[in-house]
Amino acid sequence: MNIIYHLFDEQYVIKLFKDRVLPRYPDFKLIKNIEVQPHKKLIWDETYHVVLEFKTIFKTKSGKIKKLPIFCTAHSDEPRKNVYNGLKFLWDHGFSKGNLTIPHPLFYSNRFHATFYRGVKGKTLYQFIRQKNYYEIERVVARTAGWFAKLHGLPAENAKNFNKENSRVATVIPGAKHILSEMKEKYPRYYPAYRRIYEIVDGAERQFLNSTKQRWLIHGDAHPENVIKISEKKLAVIDFTDLCLADFARDIGSFLQQLEFMIQRKINDQEFINRVKTVFLENYFNSAKIKLDGSLKKRIDNYYNWTALRTATFFLLKDNEEPERAHGLLVRICEDMKLNCRV
Repeated sequence: MNIIYHLFDEQYVIKLFKDRVLPRYPDFKLIKNIEVQPHKKLIWDETYHVVLEFKTIFKTKSGKIKKLPIFCTAHSDEPRKNVYNGLKFLWDHGFSKGNLTIPHPLFYSNRFHATFYRGVKGKTLYQFIRQKNYYEIERVVARTAGWFAKLHGLPAENAKNFNKENSRVATVIPGAKHILSEMKEKYPRYYPAYRRIYEIVDGAERQFLNSTKQRWLIHGDAHPENVIKISEKKLAVIDFTDLCLADFARDIGSFLQQLEFMIQRKINDQEFINRVKTVFLENYFNSAKIKLDGSLKKRIDNYYNWTALRTATFFLLKDNEEPERAHGLLVRICEDMKLNCRV
């Protein structure tokens, strides 16, 4: 039996949490019940990739009932200790304080290659986009900008590089070499454009990072589905698998591209899209107390186009390909970068 099935056994998980979670909450007396809800369930004979939610009911010493959502991210071939280490670094450096927060790291399991953390309750920014809720989209985007400014403002001198491969666009999994090889074989018409775009994006990143020793902690997967509105004032960002040391402009460019792409799909209102992007940028730079100059704008644009390229790659290489959706993105990238690409 695949070892990960133990985490679907409620009695097994109750025993595990009695040992690893209960001691962290002195006011809690016991665990009454756990309901397992899988959010991602990819399980083969011996390997797996799962994201599980354990809806856990505790009883306090005063007899009250407390419900906590405890999550687990586990991958048989990619140990998730970097997720735990990254979250713990942020937590220990006060990132949980205030209205811009993160999930609470609880423990790491070597047996399951899994990080366990206390989740956050709320609605994602993407849910507001799907609902076409203009008012909430603007409000959440403004606070999201503050969250990223807070992350990028953390001193990174003593931070580990929690995901070294993710620090450069050339090596972000599955890696530029692999993607170019796949394009050459499956979509030769797009290969010249892909090769040229990667040359420009990678070259611009190398030039900047070679010009400075400074690095910033970046989230690495900045998009609306990872932004959670907890309350009217409180907001969290989740999924720290790609946390690493890199250029902070990458989070900005990536978030702007994903924000525009997702709003365009659900609302298709370019005037609103432009306004929301402006809201994000203005709030980010006000919070970060830095100015947007020409050099930084070029870096942001570079990562914007790289993220669009990654999105196009997803549509081209996934199981049920959607080349028509990738084509429009590639045309837009070539136009933005002023490339004479035949796509």
